[in-house]
Amino acid sequence: MEVSPLPPTRRRPPPPGNRPPGGRRPRPRPPIRWSTRIAGGVALLVITVSGIGHAVVDGVNGAIGRVDAFGGMQGRPDGTKGTNFLLVGTDGRDGLDPADRRRYHLGGAPCHCTDTIMLVHLSEDRQRAGIVSIPRDSYVRLPRDPVTARSASPAALDGKAAADPPPAATTRPAKINEAYAEGGAKLTVRTVEQLTGVHIDHYLEVDFASFMKTVDVIGGVKVCTTVPLKDSFTGLDLPPGTTTLDGGRALQYVRSRHIDGSADLGRMQRQQRFLAQVIHKITSGDTLANPVELSRVASTALGSVRADQQLGAGDLIALAKGLKGLSASSSEFVSVPLSDLDYEVPGIGSTVKWDETKAGELWAAIRADRPLAPARVRNGHKVTKVEVDPAQIRVKVSNGTDTDGLGAQAQQALRATGFVTPGLPTTAAHAVRRTVIDYDPRWDRSVRSVAAALPGAELVPVAGQGSVMAVTLGADFAEVRPVTVAADSVVENAVTGDEVVCS
Repeated sequence: MEVSPLPPTRRRPPPPGNRPPGGRRPRPRPPIRWSTRIAGGVALLVITVSGIGHAVVDGVNGAIGRVDAFGGMQGRPDGTKGTNFLLVGTDGRDGLDPADRRRYHLGGAPCHCTDTIMLVHLSEDRQRAGIVSIPRDSYVRLPRDPVTARSASPAALDGKAAADPPPAATTRPAKINEAYAEGGAKLTVRTVEQLTGVHIDHYLEVDFASFMKTVDVIGGVKVCTTVPLKDSFTGLDLPPGTTTLDGGRALQYVRSRHIDGSADLGRMQRQQRFLAQVIHKITSGDTLANPVELSRVASTALGSVRADQQLGAGDLIALAKGLKGLSASSSEFVSVPLSDLDYEVPGIGSTVKWDETKAGELWAAIRADRPLAPARVRNGHKVTKVEVDPAQIRVKVSNGTDTDGLGAQAQQALRATGFVTPGLPTTAAHAVRRTVIDYDPRWDRSVRSVAAALPGAELVPVAGQGSVMAVTLGADFAEVRPVTVAADSVVENAVTGDEVVCS
C-alpha cells in the first residue's frame, strides 16, 4: 500500500554516453490544429489572429471599436488563473441592409440590451475553454438611478460577491440584460462580476450585423436537428436533418426562443450547439492555414466587434499562440444552474433565479481553474481515470532510443496531462526495446497513474528509489495517453464540444 511521500530524493547524475539528450534522429511532429471560440460570432477573433503576423494584426487592431468596460472600477474580485472574457451579443441593427431586415425579421425597434451573455474561461495552461451561458432573464438588482448605474461602485450591486450589500432603497429588481441598456458595458461587467465573484479580464461585444458578417466569412455553419424548428418571431424554418446556415439564417437560429416551451433555456442550448459546430469546423479543416484567407477572416471578424481598451494586438497574438492545442473535445459548455424558472417580480414579469449552491460551485470551479465537464476525450484519445492525481506524481524521463528529441517530446506530453516533470530528459546508457517504468514499491498506486499514460510499459520495482517515477522510453513508445484523477470536480450539466456537434 502506498505511504506518504518521502522528502524529494537526490537527483541522480545522467548515465554515461555521448549522445545528446533525446538521441539522434528527429521524429516528425503532428501538424498544428487551429481552433476557435465564438460567442455570437465575437470570439472568432481568438483563432483568426493565431497565424497572422504583427503587421496584419496591428492594422486590424485599429479597426476594432473600443469601449470603456473597466475604467474607474474599484473593489473588483481578485484575478484568477487563466483568462476570463465576457462575450455579449446586443440587438443593435445599425448597418443592416433593409432587405435583410425584412428577410430575417429584424424590423423591430432594438431594446439596446444584451441578447446573449457568455462568460468564457481559458485555462492557464490553455488546454481547456469553459463557456458558460448566462440567461438574459436572470434576476438581479440594479441601481435605481440611471446616472448612478453608469458610475456606481461595485458595492452598489446586490450580489453575493459584494462585501456589503447596499440597502434595497438604492437598488431595484431587474433582468440582467437591462444592465447594458442602463449602464453599457461597464455596468454589465460589474453586474456579472458581483454575481459570480469572477474577475473579468476582457470584454467583447457583437451586434446583429457583425454576427452575420463573421458567419459568412467562415463559409457558414452547419447545424442539425431531429425535429422541425420553426419560430414565427424570427422567421426560422429548419427541416429535420443537417443544414448549413449563412449569417442571416444563423442569426435566426441563435435568436429563436419561441420554438417550444423551453424558451430562453432552449435557445441557450442551441447557441451552445452552434458554437460547438464552429469549433468543430475550424479544427477539422485547413481553411485558416492559408495566410491570405486567414488575413481576410481576421479583418472581417476583428473589424466587426467592440472590445475593451486594454485588449491589444500583442494580447491577441500571445493568446492565440497558447490556444493552438484546443479542439472541440477540450471546449466545455454549461449553463448557469437555476432554482426557479418562473420567478415573478412585480413590474418586471417572469425572471429566472440561479440555484445559489450549484451556481456557486460553478463559479468556484472557474475561479480555481478546474475542469467543468467530465474528461472523456482529449486529443482524439479517451481519457483514462486514475486514482492518484498526476499533479502529485514526479516523473523523470530517459530516452532509450536513437530518435532525437523523443525524450523532450514525451516529457512535454506527460506534463500536458498533469504530471510533474522536473529537470531535462536524459539519455539512457543502453537502447531498450520496451518502455520501462522504475518505481519504489511503496508508491504502487502512483505508478498505476503513470502506467495508464504509457500503456504497455514494463513496471520494474526498485526498492528505495523514492517517490520519483523513472521512465525509460523504448522503441515501442508511440505516445502519451491522457489521464485524469477520478475525483475531478464536475459541474452539473456541463458537456464538451465534441458531444454536441452534428455527426
